[in-house]
Amino acid sequence: MKWDNYFVEGLQGAGKTTFVQQLSKLHPDHKVFREGDYSPVELAWCAYCTEEEYQGILKEYPLLAQEISEKTVAEEGHKIISYTQILTDIPNFHRNLERFEIYNGNLDRESFEKVVLNRFGKWDGKGQIFECSIFQNILENQMLYLQMTEEEILCFYRKLKSTLEGKPYKIIYLDVKDIAAGIDCIRKERVDGKGNELWFPMMVRYLEESPCGKEHTLVGLDGLLSHLGKRRALEHRIMEEVFGKNAVILKSKAYRMEDIALQLG
Repeated sequence: MKWDNYFVEGLQGAGKTTFVQQLSKLHPDHKVFREGDYSPVELAWCAYCTEEEYQGILKEYPLLAQEISEKTVAEEGHKIISYTQILTDIPNFHRNLERFEIYNGNLDRESFEKVVLNRFGKWDGKGQIFECSIFQNILENQMLYLQMTEEEILCFYRKLKSTLEGKPYKIIYLDVKDIAAGIDCIRKERVDGKGNELWFPMMVRYLEESPCGKEHTLVGLDGLLSHLGKRRALEHRIMEEVFGKNAVILKSKAYRMEDIALQLG
């Protein structure tokens, strides 16, 4: 295939993780970046700290200092910690480090865009596969926390498209038309050993506690479906109006991997 890098996107429950696994089998020489990994372009589930903040974290969690150091990468005056990959029973460790993410409204719009565009601009990788690195986490922050308008978001993605000019990539979008069915599926899959739901309560809380969720009373399943419906429509606009031929839309869980090479060629 002439496209050396792949961004796999789609709503929650679209089957992105499974698709990434299958795509990586087609390209065993490609490096895969999943959510929570240290990635050259995306910072989901990673703390983005100044040196001073990093030293403060080490002092606050001395028993985890070695593990934190092992999961940290220095990058242009910042320390990036893949903190969700650190398993610990220490109360509130993950919650405390979450406040150092660039998402959840932790950065203002200008600072957020600067960090994202700078990292995509410096990216020069080849033979890489990314899960949820160009739409999902960026859009959730823009829609729910920064409360940007669609036109403002489209303007950002035009900047991103310009930043990626000349770099070989393809966005593979797994399209979910029946969003409710997709959510129902993922609710059943992501449970603990006793059958208690893990993902759904967390996702609903994330939505309800966001500025957009509070302002528009996005509550429970209905609120989540409303938000994801708007996000899906916006993602389609971005692909059509901004990325064009660099984006391929596949019907979620209704594709044949043997046909993917033809569609991406």
